[in-house]
Amino acid sequence: MVRQLSAEELRSRLDGAAEPVVLLDVREPWEFEVCHIAGSRSLPMSQLLGRLQELQPGHPTVVICHHGVRSQRVAAYLAQAGFADVMNLVGGVDGWARSVDPSMPVY
Repeated sequence: MVRQLSAEELRSRLDGAAEPVVLLDVREPWEFEVCHIAGSRSLPMSQLLGRLQELQPGHPTVVICHHGVRSQRVAAYLAQAGFADVMNLVGGVDGWARSVDPSMPVY
């Protein structure tokens, strides 16, 4: 089961993070260029299988997309692949922009 994280919970976690949190943005490159959460790493969902070895299964990982649907699928896959602490950002970058960073462009 993948833990669901709201934008506000992610903000709190990032503000007080004792250990690094990987922010894995699985949107397409053009989407990432429009907007992204600072510190996010872009790894499009379509490239995940071929680049899985680039990720660190032992680090807490928050998977991000536009609204939280693609990221939920990727987070579930990562959990099945042995990632110990994987979370889905509910509402995606759109939710982040609306509740945490209103200066972020939306699309």
